[in-house]
Amino acid sequence: MARTGRLVGALTRAARDALAAARRRRARAGTDPRPARWQVVTVTGRPEHVLPAGRWPEPLRRLDGAVEVWARPAPGERGTELAVRPLGGRTTLPGFAAHLVGDDPGRFLRQVLRETRQLLETGEVLRADRSPPDRPGAAR
Repeated sequence: MARTGRLVGALTRAARDALAAARRRRARAGTDPRPARWQVVTVTGRPEHVLPAGRWPEPLRRLDGAVEVWARPAPGERGTELAVRPLGGRTTLPGFAAHLVGDDPGRFLRQVLRETRQLLETGEVLRADRSPPDRPGAAR
């Protein structure tokens, strides 16, 4: 009987520890464990159209001087890989960019890349809260 009690106690402690570990993982899930890594998206189009004459698309221009950017043909001729990371492998961005980023520069860079891809592929940054008549170029 005592042996069964010890077994139940050990299983209870193991379950409690597993739940606590899962809670810690969920709490950290929003932050990037490697914030200075390259963030990459595939964009429809050739590299010379994605970065014409080395000029960055508008969403990336906000980060000029704070990030490295490169574009190369995507594997299988499926467009262009556009990549961004903080300059020099830093985990924080300087000035206004740091204010925009908050605690997770990786998350902010992913958002900027998504906006850049949308702008390059559709001509606008898509917003869920805008009605069709409010979109640029809509007939009034």
